[in-house]
Amino acid sequence: MSDAAALLSVRGLSKRFGGVHAVDHIDLDVAPRETVALIGPNGAGKTTFYNLLSGRMQPSTGRVIFDGRDVTGLPPHRISRLGISRSFQITNIFPELTARENVEVALTALHGKALRLFSRAAGDQELHDEAQALLDRLGLGSLAASRAGTLSYGDKRLLEIAIVLATRPRLVLLDEPTAGMTPEETRGVVELVRQLAQTSEYTFLITEHDMEVVFGLADRIVVMHRGAVLAQGSVDEIRASRVVREAYLGEED
Repeated sequence: MSDAAALLSVRGLSKRFGGVHAVDHIDLDVAPRETVALIGPNGAGKTTFYNLLSGRMQPSTGRVIFDGRDVTGLPPHRISRLGISRSFQITNIFPELTARENVEVALTALHGKALRLFSRAAGDQELHDEAQALLDRLGLGSLAASRAGTLSYGDKRLLEIAIVLATRPRLVLLDEPTAGMTPEETRGVVELVRQLAQTSEYTFLITEHDMEVVFGLADRIVVMHRGAVLAQGSVDEIRASRVVREAYLGEED
């Protein structure tokens, strides 16, 4: 894939901590509307790689190009405004606010409005309706008025995805989206991401340890090992790779 055809283009990206290469000269292209799964054992460098893409860390070397623009080293809020948004392994919500208010917080940042969550001003109705529509889309509409801290773990993860989508990203970085979920909750998230990928303009980069989730969602899989890209290819190619099985899949193959 040429740089011009890629939504995200990473070249020679590295992050060193002392003498340790947490991320080691990664080259990666992600096409618009592609769903790419990033897998690897614990310590492979996946979270550090996400931190570099989202601006939470500065790279030691290399470049990150998003939609033709060099975003290397920009702060997280600027990268988010350009269209890259990220969820986290641990839920990242405001537990004392309602589900709807959590989404409204993200929408106020998107629209550049002053935060007036508890105002009855007519201008807030637009935010209210937009937040409600997003919660409805993710199956959380009936919980809009519930305090976020009282939601089930699975619904909290869905709420975090709603907050991410409220920023209207073009590239969504999902970090272990099904971690800690029940099998039923996991199936719900897989179906949600699949529907979003098929019916919207979202591009997804997903880290996930559950290989059934990976195989069910990914157009392409990138395998990291010791900070570097070990292999990449289609689901069938990664399933068949002896190198990947030895390095990562093991008994899960």
